[in-house]
Amino acid sequence: MAASHIQHIATHPGATFFLPDTTGAEIHQSVSPIDGETIIQKHFPNSFRETDLLQHLQRVNVQQVVVAGMQTHMCVDATTRAAADYGYECLIAHDACATRNLKFGDRVVSALDVQAAFLAALNGSYGKVRSVESIITELAGL
Repeated sequence: MAASHIQHIATHPGATFFLPDTTGAEIHQSVSPIDGETIIQKHFPNSFRETDLLQHLQRVNVQQVVVAGMQTHMCVDATTRAAADYGYECLIAHDACATRNLKFGDRVVSALDVQAAFLAALNGSYGKVRSVESIITELAGL
């Protein structure tokens, strides 16, 4: 099983998070890479856009990806949809993803509702939304 980590580094003007050399751009210690694991830096929500992620996955013969991370409504969604379009089986770890409140007009959509809506949209069509524990069990063949 090959492990790869995606690190978002914001480079566009006006960026307020994921800025280079800040805490916001660091990979969280709970999922930090260990020796030999690949780190791919990205600058857009879709982890495949303008990176060598696709080539890397092809090189190490990956058929299935597990997606977790920040901004379910952006990065998790965009990356999962792209991975599925490239033919990868996607497992989305719902309890290892997070998002935030969004605003549409005068309405504030709670993070819980944003999370539920995006995971519901991904589940079945683009991948399988599961708990981390369920994914570990599935990958271990138990």
